[in-house]
Amino acid sequence: MMEEKNASIKSPPADFDQTISKWPKDKYVLRLYVTGTTSRSILALTNLKKICSQYLEGRYELEVIDLFQHPALAKDEQIIAAPTLIKKLPLPFRRIIGDMSNKEKVLMGLDLKELKNIKDSR
Repeated sequence: MMEEKNASIKSPPADFDQTISKWPKDKYVLRLYVTGTTSRSILALTNLKKICSQYLEGRYELEVIDLFQHPALAKDEQIIAAPTLIKKLPLPFRRIIGDMSNKEKVLMGLDLKELKNIKDSR
């Protein structure tokens, strides 16, 4: 017979909700996980910087994390492949894997598809 275990759900700290609510809605927090200076890592960073400068100029924070230098972060963030881009904010959280060369896929992952269409129609 299986015993039922009590599961407790931990709430985020109260200041977390305040921090999220004060964060500008159009500000993006991005993390790019790479593996050293491999060609795929460099290509992903180059492609992502181009996209961000074109569509998010002045509205994003990009943190690049080298998994060779910080391997524990791969487990913490459940990174199974590199390069991987994680969009932390604005919500919803998104994960994009690859060298970021598929611009449409990256724009959709960042929820910028509609913005691109508006920008192109001007």
